[in-house]
Amino acid sequence: MHQRHISTFLVTNAQFPDKITNMRPITQLYVSVDAATKESLKAIDRPLFKDFWERFLACLDALSRKGQRTVYRMTLVKEMNVAEIDEYAQLIARGRPDFVEIKGMTYCGTTNGGDSGALTMQNVPWHEEVVEFAQTVCAKVAEVMGEEYEVASEHAHSCCILIAKKRFKKEGVWHTWIDYPKFHQLVTSGEPFTALDYMAPTPPWATFGAPEAGFAPYETRHIRKGPNALKPEEFGC
Repeated sequence: MHQRHISTFLVTNAQFPDKITNMRPITQLYVSVDAATKESLKAIDRPLFKDFWERFLACLDALSRKGQRTVYRMTLVKEMNVAEIDEYAQLIARGRPDFVEIKGMTYCGTTNGGDSGALTMQNVPWHEEVVEFAQTVCAKVAEVMGEEYEVASEHAHSCCILIAKKRFKKEGVWHTWIDYPKFHQLVTSGEPFTALDYMAPTPPWATFGAPEAGFAPYETRHIRKGPNALKPEEFGC
């Protein structure tokens, strides 16, 4: 794919540390961090391996040694995995990902059987709750490893927040986007490189706190009108 200048994004559930260690450079590597303790991870993911927790931690260790863009992918489910702030901070300090993507759960209807069948709209967090969770995590991580992360970007419509290492902020401007031509140039060269070598400036409308809240100028936003419509201040995910 790289020979054809196709970017590569891989998401893993963190159960095969050797594969992460031996992986060639890719554009961006995600690890799903669905919970922060052994007990909650077992309840949410229902893993196949008995040593799932040891595999999980080994994957985070392997992630910390990768040179290219690394991301923790976290989905918040109210009343299930939002209270483990201290434990999440420890996991971030362990794997030291470049980014932490925090997204509110999307309700897809009740399933037949299994623990997930109990999930309802009450388990879906509002965007403001995801923002608060992200800010609290940043503060906790700062206590563990110093001020290294900050809320960088958001997309309110997706109920999604991006935490980034502060090294991706240059002269007050976030660089969380990807310079794809530069990435392909670097990967083709065969020389060592890092995530900082192919970062690109974040558009102002995508930065955290911007009035657009992540809505691109070329997107059309539709807000329901009528007696049942949400008020602007209530518009969440």
